[in-house]
Amino acid sequence: MSFEQLDSPKLKRFQRKITMLSAAGTFLDGFDLTVIAVAMPLILSQWGFGPGVQAMITSSAVIGSLIGALWLGNLTDKFGRKAMYVVDLLAFVIFAALTAFAQAPWQLILFRFLLGIGIGADYPISATLVSEFSPTKERGKYSTFLGAMWFVGAVTAYIVGIVLLPLGDSAWRYMLLIGAIFALIVFFFRVTLPESPRWLASRGREKEAEEIMLKITGQKVIIPPSTKPKQKIGDLFSKSFFRRTFFVCGFWFCYAVAYYGISMYTPTILKPFTNGSQLLVYLGSGTVSVLGLLGAIIGLNLVERIGRRPLIITSFTGLSLALIVLALNPAPSFQFLVILFSLAVLFANMGGGILNFVYPTELFPTGIRASASGLATGVSRIGSIMGILVFPNLVATWGNSKALWFFAGISLIGLIISGILAPETKGKNLEELNADLPLNTSDNKNTLGV
Repeated sequence: MSFEQLDSPKLKRFQRKITMLSAAGTFLDGFDLTVIAVAMPLILSQWGFGPGVQAMITSSAVIGSLIGALWLGNLTDKFGRKAMYVVDLLAFVIFAALTAFAQAPWQLILFRFLLGIGIGADYPISATLVSEFSPTKERGKYSTFLGAMWFVGAVTAYIVGIVLLPLGDSAWRYMLLIGAIFALIVFFFRVTLPESPRWLASRGREKEAEEIMLKITGQKVIIPPSTKPKQKIGDLFSKSFFRRTFFVCGFWFCYAVAYYGISMYTPTILKPFTNGSQLLVYLGSGTVSVLGLLGAIIGLNLVERIGRRPLIITSFTGLSLALIVLALNPAPSFQFLVILFSLAVLFANMGGGILNFVYPTELFPTGIRASASGLATGVSRIGSIMGILVFPNLVATWGNSKALWFFAGISLIGLIISGILAPETKGKNLEELNADLPLNTSDNKNTLGV
C-alpha cells in the first residue's frame, strides 16, 4: 500500500492546516492543564480548602485524561480519526465553561475530570491524524509542532493569569472560561477536515480512501487491499510489539512524572521566596514556562536534523543533571530556583516533551496506531498523577531539596530506557517503519531496530 502522493510539495498548505488544527487541540491541552495551577492561589484564598482538596482539583483533569486516552484512543482505531477528532473538542467547550461557573470544590473537581477526558483523547487523535497526513521528510517536524503548541498553551495560561489578575476574586473564573472560548473556535474549523485515507484503507474501505486521495492530491490513486491481518489492541503486548510498547510507555511515563511533579507546583514552590507578591510568582513561573517552550522549539528544529534518538537521549541527560543540581542545594534563592527549573523544563521539553507525539505514531501500524498512542498517553497520565500527588507529600516529609531526588531518579530511569531502546525513525515512511513486523505475533524477532 503506497501513499507517496502525500509527499508532494503541493500538499503543504493542506498538511499545515491539518497540523495547525491538531496543534490547536494540544494548545488547549497545555492551557487547560496549566491554568488551574495559575488559578489555584486565587481559588485557595476564596474557598480556603486543605491540601487534600487542592491535590484533587489539580489532578482531576489529569485523571480524566488517563481515561480519555485509553478509551477514546482505542475508539479512534475502531470508528475513525475524524469522528473522535470533533467529538473530543465538544468536551473542551462544555466542561471548560462549566468549570468557570463551579460553586463548590466538588463541582470544580467533577467538571475538571470530565474536561480531562477530552484532553486525554486529543493526544492520540491529533498525533495520529497528523502523522498519517504528513510528508515523510517533515513528519517529525509536524508532529513535534503539536508538542511545542502544548507549551505555547501553558505560557498563554500565565499571560492570561497576569492580564486577568486585576479582576479580583472572580479572576480565576475568567481564566478558566478563556479555554472554552478557544475550544469553540477550533471546533468549527475541525469539522471541515477529511478522514484519514490510511485508516480507511486499513479498514478495507479502499474506494473511500482513493476518493479522499483524489480530492486532496488531484491524482487518481489505486490502493490495493491490504494482505495483512487486522491488528487489535491486545497485539501491543505481543512479542512483536512489546519492546516498542514498553519504550513509548516507559520514556513518556518518566518524562511525565518529572515534568508534572515540578511544573504543576512551580507557583506554589516559588511563593515563599517572593515576599507575598503574587505577580512575582506568576512572572517566575511564566519564565519557567517560556524556557520550556524554547526547549520544545529547539527540539522541533533538531528532530529532522540530528534525529529522534540523539534528541531524546540529550533531553533526559540535561533534565537529570538540572534536577540533581536542584536537589544538591538545600537553601536556594528565588533566582536560583527559576534558572534551574527553567533549564530542567527546557531539556525535558526538547526531547521527551515533543517526541511523545512522534514515537507512538511512528512505531505502530495504522490498525493500532491510535490505540498505541492512547495507551502511552494513559501510562504517562499515571506518571503525571504520581508526580502531582506524590510531590506535595514528599515536600511535607522531606523538604523541597530531598523531594527533588525522587524526580532526578525517575529522569535517570528515562535516560536508561531511551539509551537502550530508542530507535531512529527519521526519513522512513509509516509503511516502511512497520513493513518488517512479523505477521505472526508469536514471532520472537526483535522489531525495534536497535
